[in-house]
Amino acid sequence: MEKGAIIKHDLKKAPKTGDWRYMKPVVDKEKCIGCSTCVPFCPEACISMKKYKAGKKDKADIDYDFCKGCGVCAEVCPVKAITMKKN
Repeated sequence: MEKGAIIKHDLKKAPKTGDWRYMKPVVDKEKCIGCSTCVPFCPEACISMKKYKAGKKDKADIDYDFCKGCGVCAEVCPVKAITMKKN
């Protein structure tokens, strides 16, 4: 019996969002603590942790080609470093 699964996204095959997105998440890199809480909650797997400054923790980075603007990341961010802005 299978107890879990790992979903692997192939970004080369994924469709782009297009012009219909109304809101987009914006990461305040100064507020972001690099906890990566937002990463597993993103339904489109378009958030990754990337180096912001040398010697500092990685910060959330959003790939807007695939982001649908759902706002889940902004809701789960413990320090409210992600806010939703009009596109």
